[in-house]
Amino acid sequence: MSLDVPTHALAAAERGDLDDAEFVVIVRDSLPYAWHAIAAAADDRWARPAAPYGMHDEPPPSDRERGQLLRALASSAIRGALERHFGVVLAFQNCHKVAAFVPADVDGPTWHAFISPRSQVLNQSPEMRDC
Repeated sequence: MSLDVPTHALAAAERGDLDDAEFVVIVRDSLPYAWHAIAAAADDRWARPAAPYGMHDEPPPSDRERGQLLRALASSAIRGALERHFGVVLAFQNCHKVAAFVPADVDGPTWHAFISPRSQVLNQSPEMRDC
């Protein structure tokens, strides 16, 4: 199970009343490592306005944390809610390298360079083979 959903949130979802803010709290509480990594990338981006993107690239301490990050970034609903919450567009390499782009920069040269197959290949290492 990806998320720990409180009873009141499940009831709200069944009624069609679950909003982004409540969903983001569920994500934050259920996937604390993923929240930390994505918040760090977004904070890095907003703290350095001249930077092309914000970054969090520390390997997760265990497979549990890695799984949280993979679940957050693989789920369209979770990823979308986090992007809206932090005001960024996320990009992802390997099993831990999260970049946060300003939405206006998506589709620009830095974005395309980051998400390219070339960049993915150049960011491989034997240590990350099974991540």
